Amino acid sequence: MNSKKDKISKLNELNAKTHLGGGQKRIDKQHAKKKLTARERVSYLMDEGSFEEIGALVTHRTTDFGMENEIYYGDGVITGYGTVHGKLVYVYAQDFTVFGGALSETHAEKICKIMDLAVKVGAPIIGLNDSGGARIQEGVRSLGGYADIFFRNVQASGVIPQISAIMGPCAGGAVYSPAMTDFTFMVENTSYMFVTGPNVVRTVTNEEVSSEDLGGAQTHASKSGVAHKTSANDVECLEDVKKIISYLPQNNTETPKLLDYTLNDEIREVLSDIVPDNPNKPYDMHQVISGIIDTDSFFEIHKDYAENIIVGFARLGGRSIGIIANQPMFLAGVLDVNSSKKAARFTRFCDCFNIPLLVLVDVPGFLPGTDQEWNGIIVHGAKLLYALSEATVPRVTVITRKAYGGAYDVMNSKHIGADMNFAWPGAEIAVMGAKGAAEIIFKKEIQDSEDPEQKWKEKEAEYADKFAHPYRAARRGFIDEVILPKNTRRKLIKAFSMLEDKKVDIPKRKHGNIPL
Repeated sequence: MNSKKDKISKLNELNAKTHLGGGQKRIDKQHAKKKLTARERVSYLMDEGSFEEIGALVTHRTTDFGMENEIYYGDGVITGYGTVHGKLVYVYAQDFTVFGGALSETHAEKICKIMDLAVKVGAPIIGLNDSGGARIQEGVRSLGGYADIFFRNVQASGVIPQISAIMGPCAGGAVYSPAMTDFTFMVENTSYMFVTGPNVVRTVTNEEVSSEDLGGAQTHASKSGVAHKTSANDVECLEDVKKIISYLPQNNTETPKLLDYTLNDEIREVLSDIVPDNPNKPYDMHQVISGIIDTDSFFEIHKDYAENIIVGFARLGGRSIGIIANQPMFLAGVLDVNSSKKAARFTRFCDCFNIPLLVLVDVPGFLPGTDQEWNGIIVHGAKLLYALSEATVPRVTVITRKAYGGAYDVMNSKHIGADMNFAWPGAEIAVMGAKGAAEIIFKKEIQDSEDPEQKWKEKEAEYADKFAHPYRAARRGFIDEVILPKNTRRKLIKAFSMLEDKKVDIPKRKHGNIPL
C-alpha cells in the first residue's frame, strides 16, 4: 500500500466509516425513534457547507471487557466548527449509535478540545446531548472525563455563550454540564434528564415514576425550570438554537450586532388601551411587549416556568435587548421564589454578554405565605435584587401600573442603579395599595366613625389621591419621565441609543457573594 492511490483509498475508507457511526442498523433505530443522527443534527444546525470536523479518526483506548474488538471512528461524538447565520460557532454532537453515546476518556477529550478552542477564539459553544451516561467499561476514566468538561463549563461561563440541546437521554453526572451552560433546550417525548433514573428512585423511595414524568421536557420546562425551552422534534429544537444565537454576541468583549434601523413614526396607539381602568383587573403583558418591540422579534425564555414573570430576547429599533416583565395574568404578577430565580438568572446572562435590559413593571409585591417563607423567598428575592444591582449594562424601566413595596425597589428601580425610569400616567408607586394602607394609617379613625365602611372608602380615596400615582416619585427624580403609553417605543429606542456607550467602574474584587 505504497502508492498514492492506495493511500487516498485508505483515507476515503476511514472517512466513510466515520460517517456510518455505529452502523446502518443503529442509524435506522435512531430514525425509528423520530430522532436525527448526530451528523444530521450538525448538518441541519450549521450554515450549508460550513462545518469542519475535528477528531473524526479518534478511537477509544480501552482493552477491558473485549472493547478492543469494538472500535468506532470518532468514538461517539462529532466535534468541529462552522457558522450559524454567518457567525462562527463550535459544536459537539453525541452519537447515540455508538455505545449509546456513552462518554469515554477520548470522547471527553474531543469535547474538551473543542471547548478550549471556543474560549481561545471567543465564539459560542453548542452541545447536542444524546448519551446514556458514562462508559462503564472505563470506570473512573470516564468519570474524570465528565469532570474535565464540568471544569471547562465553569471557566467558559460569562466568557462565551454556552448552549445545550438535550436530544435524547442525559442522565447521572452527564446532567451537570448542561446545567452549567447558559441555556438548555429539550425535545418533547424523546429527551429526558435526571440525576437518578426511575429504577433507582423505585428502589430507594418506593416511588413509581416514568422517565418522562421524572425528567422529561415538560417536567423540566414547567416544574424544575431546568429546561429553558422545549420543542416538538429535533428540527424545531435546532431552529430554536439557531434563533437564540442571532440575539447574542460572540463573547463577553463584544456587543450583539445592531441591525440597520431608521427612526420612523414610532407611535403605537395599541399601547393606550391595554391596561384596564380597574386596577385589579388582569391584562396580558405580552401585548405590551408586542406593542413596544420590533415586529415578531420576541424570543421567550422559560415560557412555562414561573409564569408570573416573563423573560426573553427581542429587538428594539434593530437592537438586541433582554426583557424582564411582570405578568398580571398569573398570580397578579407578584414576585415569588421561582420568578425571582428565573429573572435573576436571565439578568446575569444579559449582563455577562452586554445585552441591554428593559424591565416592565406591574408588581403588587412579594407572594405571602408559609410556603414562600419556608422555601426562602427572602434569599431568592435577594437574588433578583443582587443581579439587577450588579448589572452594568444599559437598564431601562417602564412602570405600566403597580409598583408596590419592596418589589418596587427590586424591579430595577432608580435606587439600585437603573439608568432611565419611565412610568405611564396610571402607575401607582407606593408602599402598598390604597385599601390596605388606609386600613393601617386610619385604623382608629375608621373604627370610631359612625359608618366604618364608608369612612374606610373615604380614607382609601384620600390615600390614593396622595400616593397612587407616579408624580410623587417623579418629583423626587425616582421617575425620570411620566410618558403616554403610545410614546413608549420611541422613548425606549432613543434611551437605549443614548446609553449605547455606557461604562461603569466597579470596585476591584475577586467576585461578589450572590445569595445562592
